[in-house]
Amino acid sequence: MSSTTRGFVGRHTAAERDPRLPPGQYDARHDFPVLSAEVTPELAPADWSFRIDGLVERPRSWSWDQARALPRERYDGPIHCVTSWSKLSTDFAGVSLDVFLAEAGPRAGATHAVAFSHTGYTTNLALADLTGGRAWIAFDFEGEPLTPAHGGPARLLVPHLYFWKSVKWIAGLRLLDHDEPGFWEVNGYHHRGDPWAEERYSGD
Repeated sequence: MSSTTRGFVGRHTAAERDPRLPPGQYDARHDFPVLSAEVTPELAPADWSFRIDGLVERPRSWSWDQARALPRERYDGPIHCVTSWSKLSTDFAGVSLDVFLAEAGPRAGATHAVAFSHTGYTTNLALADLTGGRAWIAFDFEGEPLTPAHGGPARLLVPHLYFWKSVKWIAGLRLLDHDEPGFWEVNGYHHRGDPWAEERYSGD
């Protein structure tokens, strides 16, 4: 994932700017750029699993079939990348993270999570950004299985934050009582990443 030049205002003038676009973003329309910190893995659904551990009452793991058997939901809305592109209409399907967390049972005092991928990539998230119908484990995009380049067979989807928080090839969450920065956060990116506040870098 490359850095974004400060002050970049996108491809539209202020007069024609879509109000759904956060500051500094442009509408990628039909494009869905592929940006990754790592080489895309060859991960078959049968080899995929998802785990929640750390400050939980019942550490749990789900296989592909177990996760896919849980109640499904759709997310139809925008996503925003820190490199300044946004897609204002996306269609993802998956399972709400609330369902997984309810089975694991977060302990009192759990405030944050480290999300980690099957490749070793990590990012930090406040638990409040992962609950209340704000995050999903996504399996499908626009009615088709999620491709490996976009995080398939399954990725974390946290669409109200910059997309580096939506971990590709998601493997699990570790719940903590403190904030623990992940890959991009250690390298100067913001700990939260709210597009509407332009929280791109650590000093923003």
